[in-house]
Amino acid sequence: MAGFTERFKSELSRMAVSYNINIVGGSMIEVGDDDRLYNIAYLFHRDGSVERQAKLHITPQERRDWVIEGGDELQVFDTDAGRVGILICYDVEFPELGRLLADQDMDILFVPFWTDTKNGYLRVRHCAQARAIENECYVVLCGSVGNLPSIENLDIQYAQSAVFSPSDFAFPHDAVLAETTPNTEMIFFSDLDLTRLTVVRAEGSVTNLKDRRKDLFDLRWRDWSWKSGANLED
Repeated sequence: MAGFTERFKSELSRMAVSYNINIVGGSMIEVGDDDRLYNIAYLFHRDGSVERQAKLHITPQERRDWVIEGGDELQVFDTDAGRVGILICYDVEFPELGRLLADQDMDILFVPFWTDTKNGYLRVRHCAQARAIENECYVVLCGSVGNLPSIENLDIQYAQSAVFSPSDFAFPHDAVLAETTPNTEMIFFSDLDLTRLTVVRAEGSVTNLKDRRKDLFDLRWRDWSWKSGANLED
């Protein structure tokens, strides 16, 4: 699959520029500078620039069947439509990552995923919706559907894409802005009003981000600069 990655990137970047849109294009396998395989999601900007987010947590199947390695960087991307983060599939099941992104003022979290069973899908979906509630942000969940019988380990897929919101008065009663028909290939749309996030964070019936007891606990990202030989002393 890594052999198709550059072609994939080139085509989606062309589409982003041609249609004047920003695209979060799922994820592909990429060969790193260390010759190891990584699962990478790409953000294709309408100006032609491309940014990347590696999957950090690798499932047992990925490790066993695909020999995938986990990345070690997490970032929020600036776009002309707000600040966005990307957590690939299994990564959304680790709430610390969503909170670290929220601490960097993320507005929209994108979760591209692949699951082959309904229970696997529901695990990703429920965690994605929890991230929207606890971090007072929008979450866009988008997975692959259908069958690829000739592709080993990807022959069966199950998904239902959706857009989640915080669960409060300014949003739908079920905190679901839009969703597709289960396991059906289709296009759907949702308008995301970022000003509503500002209101709910300041005046919501609950204010999760503001009400954290930082006097009791905190969350920090470990500094990996030692890998490049940097001096961590002040």
